[in-house]
Amino acid sequence: MSHLPELRYPSVTEIVSSARALAAHRPGLCVLREVGVSRAGRPLHLLSVGHARRAVLVVAGAHANEPTGGSTLLSLAERTLRERKLRAETSWHFLLCADPDGASLHVTPAPRTLLDYHLGFFRPAGPEQPEWSPSVLPPDLLPPETRALTRVIDELRPYLQVTLHGTDLGGSWVQLTKDIPGLAEPFAKSAAELHIPVETAASDAAGWPASGPGVHVMPAPGSDAAYPSMPDDARHSTWYHAHRYGGLTAVVEVPMWASDLVDDPAPHPAPAAAMRRLARRLVRDAFQVEAVLTEALPRLSGPDGPLLRAAKWALDLVPGLADDWIQTPPPDTTMAYVGSVDAFGRRLPLRAAAMLLRVLQEADDREAQRLEALVAAWSDAFAERFRARWVPLEHQVEHQARTVVAAAHHARENAA
Repeated sequence: MSHLPELRYPSVTEIVSSARALAAHRPGLCVLREVGVSRAGRPLHLLSVGHARRAVLVVAGAHANEPTGGSTLLSLAERTLRERKLRAETSWHFLLCADPDGASLHVTPAPRTLLDYHLGFFRPAGPEQPEWSPSVLPPDLLPPETRALTRVIDELRPYLQVTLHGTDLGGSWVQLTKDIPGLAEPFAKSAAELHIPVETAASDAAGWPASGPGVHVMPAPGSDAAYPSMPDDARHSTWYHAHRYGGLTAVVEVPMWASDLVDDPAPHPAPAAAMRRLARRLVRDAFQVEAVLTEALPRLSGPDGPLLRAAKWALDLVPGLADDWIQTPPPDTTMAYVGSVDAFGRRLPLRAAAMLLRVLQEADDREAQRLEALVAAWSDAFAERFRARWVPLEHQVEHQARTVVAAAHHARENAA
C-alpha cells in the first residue's frame, strides 16, 4: 500500500508520518531519526534505507515555496524499498524537510491557479535559507538547519547529494556542481514522456556550460558570476559541501505549471533591447510594491517578522539585478533565455508583493486591498503571457524521481 498522499502537496507532518510508517513496516531496512532542530525548535528528520557504504543523500524542502520535493522523496523511499537493485550498492538517505519553519508559513497545499499559489506564498530571505545561508553569512552565524544539513553530509559522505527544487511556472532543468556524463539523455526522455518542457536556458544558469539540453554544470568557485549583484552565489552554498568527500550535488528542478516558451533554442532577434525592456519593467513593478511598503510601514508595529524580512530582501535585489540585465547579454542569447529572464522579472516583485500582502492582511492595514489587486493582476498576467498549463502532481513527482535515480546510476558508474 502506498504511503504517498495523492493529488495535493503533503504537509511536513504528513511526510514525517508517512516516513514513520515506512520505517515501521520495514524496520530491517529503514531507520527514521532526528538529526537536528530548526530555529523554532521543529525537528529535522532523516529517513535511511539500506546499509551499503556508498550513499546518496536526497534533500527536500530547502525552499518552502517549492513543495513537490516532499512527495518525490516519499515516492523514492518507497521505490528503493521495492527495488532491491537500487539499494544493492547504495544506501539512500532522505532529509524530509530542510526548512520546516519555512514550510509552516507557505500555505498552498493544493493551488488551483497562480493566484492561489501566491496568496499563501513564503520564501525566506537569503540568510534564512538552509542551503544558501553559507553564501551570505559567516560560519559562526549559520542557522541550525544549515549546520544539521552539513553534519549529515559529513556523516554520510555521499557520492551524490540531490536537492529537490521546483519552479512555479516554466520548465524542468538540472544544475550540477560537477558533470554527470550520461544524465542528459534519460532526463530529456522523461520530460518528453510526461509532457514537461525542458528549460534550455534557465536564467539561474546563465553562462554555465551545458552537458545536454537543460543540464547545466556550475562554474568552478572563483569564476565570474552571471549576475554579479546577486549576493547568494550557489558556488558557496551547501551544494559544494559534498565535494570535500569526492561527491557532487544535483539540483533537480520541476515546474508546477509548464510553459512551452522556455525551451525555444532559436536566437533572439534583439536580445539587448529585450533585456533593457525587462529591466525597466522589473524596476517599475518593484517600485509599486515599495510604494505600498513605504505607506504602510509606519503603521506596522514590532520587529520585522519572516514575511516582511523576505519581502524586503526580494525588493533589495531589484536595483542590482536590473543593472546586471542591461549589461551585455550572454553570447548566443536564445528565445528561451529571454523568456526565462522575463519569468524571473515577473516573479521577484510578485513574490515580494504576495508576502507583504499577508503582512498587511494580518495587520488589517488599509493598503492590503491595493496590494491584493496587484498580486491578482500580476498572477493572471504571468499565467497568460506564458500560457501556463498545470503539470499533474504525479507527473512532477515521476519526472523528479526518475531524474534522481538516473543521476545516482550515472554518477556511480562514472566514479567506478
